[in-house]
Amino acid sequence: MDKSEFIWMDGVFTPWDDAKVHVLTHTLHYGNGAIEGTKAYKTEDGRCAIFKLNEHTQRLLNSSKMTLMDVPFTLDELNKAQVELLQKNKLFDGAYIRPLVYLGYGVMGLYHKECPVQVSVSAWKWGAYLGEEGLKKGVRVKISSFTRTPNTSGMGKAKAVANYLNSQMAKYEAVEAGYDEALLRDDQGFIAEASGACFFIVRDGVLISPPSDNTLESITQATVIDLAKDMGIEVVRRRITRDEVYIADEAFFTGTAAEVTPIREVDARIIGCGSRGAMTEKLQTAYFDAVAGRNPKYIKHLTYVN
Repeated sequence: MDKSEFIWMDGVFTPWDDAKVHVLTHTLHYGNGAIEGTKAYKTEDGRCAIFKLNEHTQRLLNSSKMTLMDVPFTLDELNKAQVELLQKNKLFDGAYIRPLVYLGYGVMGLYHKECPVQVSVSAWKWGAYLGEEGLKKGVRVKISSFTRTPNTSGMGKAKAVANYLNSQMAKYEAVEAGYDEALLRDDQGFIAEASGACFFIVRDGVLISPPSDNTLESITQATVIDLAKDMGIEVVRRRITRDEVYIADEAFFTGTAAEVTPIREVDARIIGCGSRGAMTEKLQTAYFDAVAGRNPKYIKHLTYVN
């Protein structure tokens, strides 16, 4: 990965290579932490802006509350830290931002409420999550043998560190089988989400995405739904079965890192034309217009860095 010069740690801009934690850091042993994925883009007027910063920071605080961590910084303080970090690192051409709330050193054992709650924010240059070619031609997907961790077994709405072991195992399985990404089902067998992104299909001109009853509430998914409605596209949130995926006209992933990534194949079944579909391309273009400040309606979601 590309290094930056500084990482923000509990209010201090720390040199990248000095941003370290103790080996007995509680989160490292027991998995209770909350992360965010936020992205900044170079906009149409040449400035850099973070897209939906407020929403991402609020989700970080929500995830922390769900997992019983009292964050010692306000939303405004965390927003300011992210802006200043990009400025200090001179990341004016865009960046991926990774805030992390974690339980620090001082207490062992499962009961965590006496642990210090610490916060870091890192930022670096990061290209397309599933590859530039994937954005144009689409990716190959395997429906995982792993079930998305059910709500009865964890905090499914929290962007929690522990939740990503499930995603990591599914992703590994898919890549080792020769695919690019994994798609997980819920405990009732319906499609939930990818290892790190939300899922859409298109059938007969209708845009369909699973409900968020057993998935993270996605900021990018909500953006794409708004963009689709702006275009007059009918959007339906309902359960999707595995076999329905195979006969979709189009399919794609959305997420801060994944952005809008087409799917060309699922479990050796070609999806639609076997490449980026027409509606996917329209929504992908609309999304990049929104984050780059080319759509006046969405400029209110930009926080300018310079």
